[in-house]
Amino acid sequence: MRANCWLGRGDVEVRQVPDPQILNSHDAIVRITKTAICGSDLHLYGGFVPTMMKGDVLGHEFMGEVVDVGHDVESLRIGDRVVVPFPIACGQCNTCLAGDYSLCENSNPNAALAEKILGHAPAGIFGYSHMLGGFPGGQAEYARVPFADVGPIKIEDDLPDERVLFLSDILPTGYMGAEFCDITPGDVIAVWGAGPVGQFAVASAFLLGAERVIVIDRFPYRLEMARDSSGAEPVNYEETDVREALLELTGGRGPDACIDAVGLEAHHSSHAAYSYDRSKQITRVESDRPFALREAVRNCRNGGIVSVIGVYGGFVDKFPMGSLMNRGLTLRSGQCHVQRYLRPLLDRIRNGEIDPSFVITHRLGLDDAPHGFETFRDKADECMKVVLTP
Repeated sequence: MRANCWLGRGDVEVRQVPDPQILNSHDAIVRITKTAICGSDLHLYGGFVPTMMKGDVLGHEFMGEVVDVGHDVESLRIGDRVVVPFPIACGQCNTCLAGDYSLCENSNPNAALAEKILGHAPAGIFGYSHMLGGFPGGQAEYARVPFADVGPIKIEDDLPDERVLFLSDILPTGYMGAEFCDITPGDVIAVWGAGPVGQFAVASAFLLGAERVIVIDRFPYRLEMARDSSGAEPVNYEETDVREALLELTGGRGPDACIDAVGLEAHHSSHAAYSYDRSKQITRVESDRPFALREAVRNCRNGGIVSVIGVYGGFVDKFPMGSLMNRGLTLRSGQCHVQRYLRPLLDRIRNGEIDPSFVITHRLGLDDAPHGFETFRDKADECMKVVLTP
């Protein structure tokens, strides 16, 4: 089959690879009808996530048709149309039973490797490095799906692929980021990053009852999308001092909760600050650039919540722990527990409360995946989200 493979930093290529096979009686094989390039794929593309190997198949946002199932799979049949969550979860361990699926204790075969880097191992993830399982991803014609009774959700109506595809990751991720904020009527939420996850964090904050949402980014087209699609108030950090803007917009208090939807490749308006962290990355003194996280902590109101859904891969420097502790802030973070949100968010889509396809700007064939990565990385042609059809 054809699959988009990681060959090294800044280098992906569509190659012929072996077709996936049933390896466990609880597996399913899915013929992929739609897949997407995620912002966190760009962290792999840029070489910021360790334990990638040449030839790894990328992609963790995908859906399609079941074409084979193991003999112990009970909930799926050949021909079912499914969306596949990016975390792989067994459904039986302590964390799965608690609904914390991205922390599954049984799905990461490389747990020992993850423990060396992270302390404890999270769940396996499709197409996202060997410390997270080394599972081939979904930017391909077919994918093997372990624990098929736990992950995929069947789409049994005529909703088009593009309206349900993002149930695999970015819609639940944005929603969880907003849910972390414990939103009550009248709350003002600030979101750092107006990429696809940030767009859904904004939309979800409004769905959960926020009165106002402020979104911070540097690309006008992304800020305009957040304003026009969801009603957010935009702040361009290259044109406006973020702290001054947030204080003015919140009567001097700061936002009630702040969401970091940027993660480890954050930019900064200060050339000196940006150069400082980039130089530390190059020399491996620091693995992640936490500009957005620092700003979120420092600007959240006293006693507020900082929600972190942007991906971080390792270590950060100059984290404002004194601000977090002395001002009584709550920090919440995590890879999304997608399985927890599949049914409620599918119902919201069916009810017309949100149409996630609004973020799609580029539609390409699988063979054009390398061009899609370049376009997405460079924000060329006002690229927001790339969807691939195998």
